Amino acid sequence: MDYIVSGIQQIGIGVKNANEAWAWYRKHFGFDVPIFKDSAQASLMTRYTSGIAESRYAILAMNLQGGGGFEIWQYTSKEPVAPEQKPLLGDTGVFAAKLKSGDVNKAYEFLKSKNVNIKTKPSESPEGRLHFYVEDPYGNLFEIVESGNWFKRKSFPNGGVSGVTIGVTNMDQSIALYKDILGHQCVAYDESGVFDDLKGLAGGESNFRRVLLKAQAPCKGAFGNLLGSTEIELVEVKDRKASKIYESRNWGDLGFIHVCFDIRGMKNLGKRCTDYGHAFTVDSSNSFDMGKAAGHFSYIEDRDGTLIEFVETHKIPIIEKLGLFLNIKNRPMEKPLPNWMLGMLAVNRVKD
Repeated sequence: MDYIVSGIQQIGIGVKNANEAWAWYRKHFGFDVPIFKDSAQASLMTRYTSGIAESRYAILAMNLQGGGGFEIWQYTSKEPVAPEQKPLLGDTGVFAAKLKSGDVNKAYEFLKSKNVNIKTKPSESPEGRLHFYVEDPYGNLFEIVESGNWFKRKSFPNGGVSGVTIGVTNMDQSIALYKDILGHQCVAYDESGVFDDLKGLAGGESNFRRVLLKAQAPCKGAFGNLLGSTEIELVEVKDRKASKIYESRNWGDLGFIHVCFDIRGMKNLGKRCTDYGHAFTVDSSNSFDMGKAAGHFSYIEDRDGTLIEFVETHKIPIIEKLGLFLNIKNRPMEKPLPNWMLGMLAVNRVKD
């Protein structure tokens, strides 16, 4: 393939107060390494912000055990809007973020001891892996799911983002984007019915078709070792009409605003997206600048309007206070960065 999807770089989370939310995510999910903190005007996103170039503050934070990060996103030019009603499983959009765990029961006991809003007890998924769901104080749902794929194991009971759950209205028509463009070709399960492991979630008692897609190839690209394996669970509700989670709201409003994939080969990816009827709706064309990080980003929509971001990273700070930056713009596409170099990001860890 003439482009690479290395994995999920981050999940965008719209919140009212980014610093407060990040403190919560550090304490409860271990996302304690900032890649950037940046204030700017989102001038390229006016298609999704009612034609207004809104101002925002964003923090990209990682859990260096492995997996994608959180882009914690806060409007500074307006008050963010909450959904009119609580999203139900099967509603279209990003419904939940999956966080990897090497010991699901330990993660459950840890979060229970912190009085986190736990929605389900540990149980087996259709694939036979242990998982459970929790909700943050802002109404966002996270699935803690068993994983054996790690960058560097530490004592914290969960790692970073390993996947997402996305609601779709037509599974057969939706699946091609995630399989053929994003490269998640392996179907781990495709099952329909009422599922015990979903009871406790908003709308979780309904009849669903669930398809879990996994990336088959080993992770490639500069950040492949850090981001690790990824999976996408598509959910179609069968016994009620799905609503759109971001109906009458803007990108950046409260909730999961997008899922972002780290890629190399943006031009070739753009051609493939166009060929599949998912042309870029936003394209930074050359290079964006997020404070001390830089790269090229674009967006597409799935057939239900869920926003998928692609980022081709050109430069990130390793040790910003020492002026040490990593420029990977001209690095060979498939070549991973050495683990020791990625591990240096830990120098920026914030300890509470």
